[in-house]
Amino acid sequence: MRRIGLISDTHGLLRPEAIAFLQGCEHIVHAGDICDPRILDELAAIAPVSAVRGNNDVGAWARAVPETALVTLEGLRLYVVHDIADLDIDPAAQGVQVVVCGHSHRPKAEARDGVWYVNPGSAGPPRFRLPISAAELVVEGGGVTPRIVELVKR
Repeated sequence: MRRIGLISDTHGLLRPEAIAFLQGCEHIVHAGDICDPRILDELAAIAPVSAVRGNNDVGAWARAVPETALVTLEGLRLYVVHDIADLDIDPAAQGVQVVVCGHSHRPKAEARDGVWYVNPGSAGPPRFRLPISAAELVVEGGGVTPRIVELVKR
């Protein structure tokens, strides 16, 4: 079994609960609204990181972060975009098995047309009444299972 950690919308805050959850992951995917480049450094101390830029990622450091990413991990093709409304490919036609997004702060994992669409939710400061969460992809036996985890009980 392999784990790929998914996190989004940290907004400059990498909680100890998120760090603990991501321990042991083979790779970490950040789906944008990082807001502080030190977040990426802290995540990279846990595992290799792939990240995309969110609408709140501004400044010179953010220009080096792509708006989208096509990543192959553990035999899976993932497409990462901050806002699902900006999805600019047909995932199934491109052989993508998982689309990872953020932006809405609403955690969700849904399969459509053979593709998982996973939003890990927001791991940063609380917003509205939404949970503080992250997610993982469990890769085992040639299959993938997403799992969303509430990091802080409110």
